[in-house]
Amino acid sequence: MSTALVTGAAGALGTAIVRRLTADGHQVAALDLDVKDTGALSLAVDLRDPAAIEAAFAETAARLGPVGVLVNNAAIYPARPFLEVPLAEYDDVVAVNQRAYWLCAQHAARHMAGLGGGAIVNVASITMHGGWAGLAAYVSTKGAAAALTRALARELGPREIRVNCVSPGAFPTAAEAIHEDLAAYNRMVLERQALQRRGTPEELAAVVSFLAGPDASFVTGQTIEVNGGWVMA
Repeated sequence: MSTALVTGAAGALGTAIVRRLTADGHQVAALDLDVKDTGALSLAVDLRDPAAIEAAFAETAARLGPVGVLVNNAAIYPARPFLEVPLAEYDDVVAVNQRAYWLCAQHAARHMAGLGGGAIVNVASITMHGGWAGLAAYVSTKGAAAALTRALARELGPREIRVNCVSPGAFPTAAEAIHEDLAAYNRMVLERQALQRRGTPEELAAVVSFLAGPDASFVTGQTIEVNGGWVMA
């Protein structure tokens, strides 16, 4: 297996992804603002800072080897009515959720070109289907993640770099704290899903690991919905 770099590694989904990739034989660099011990190479990185991103890829290559797998998972999700979103907040969301995906993919693709191939997995969101009130900035960046996936799959395919996307449903994570009535939110989720239970971060991580590994060697440009049958693409 190869060196994998995961952004947003300290959250519930990111931690599960790091642990699954490690269990599946990858050497993993885990990037986040607040790093924690996951058994991986933990790097404290502010993804709003392009120089910090570049330094993280250089340190990962120096300590673990060139990056052959990238998981763009980091995201911030301030909840606010569209007409009240200040420009600085919007710029922060775009910097973390969209520009950092772009920059990380550029750095990773350069590593992968030298390796003769690799895999990029972008993390989108169920919210890009139909739109969600109060999350316009977040939703727009998640739609961009899916669109970037298709563009990069087409452009990087000749270099044997596969680019795919996972679109998580409503997993029980700290992100749900933005909802005032969590019990009502939980009922709403189950009413919409075909599977009448909440998913786990480990179930999303399994799909990410599949897309990153050799069993998905002929899969590129795809967005896989991991949402218990809420949205069926």
